Amino acid sequence: MKPYVVGLKRRGIDAVAVDLPRGDAEKAVPVFIKTSGRGREVIGGGQSFGGRVASMAAIEADFGGLILFSYPLHRPGHQEELRTAHFRSIRCPTLFMSGDRDPFARIDLLREAVKLIPHAQLEVFEGQGHGLLAVLDRALDVAAEFIQKIK
Repeated sequence: MKPYVVGLKRRGIDAVAVDLPRGDAEKAVPVFIKTSGRGREVIGGGQSFGGRVASMAAIEADFGGLILFSYPLHRPGHQEELRTAHFRSIRCPTLFMSGDRDPFARIDLLREAVKLIPHAQLEVFEGQGHGLLAVLDRALDVAAEFIQKIK
């Protein structure tokens, strides 16, 4: 997450990386909340597994917004196992950013899943897979605009 944190700080946005325990996303939620804090002034977010954990934490911690880089909607090749059960409980504005070639998130399925969250939007980066480091400056510009809009 270091390039994300450094890039956000260069844009005047205070950001911290959360060192999450691997494995069970539900068990990582308290760790995420302890580091990030609670309340409307917090914009939660993360990349891949970290984004999944942040999206679950947003419900309990009542974040003011959520930014999800390369959300792992499903395991590669297992599009029938969507990780969206909690989406209808997310109430804060949410920005999804994904590559159109991400094996963890078929774009047609992600477009539909985003509709489950009120005030959610999707930004798709053409030619990108799982991870947006090749287009990080563009992605962070989108994230900064999103933050400005919801604050």
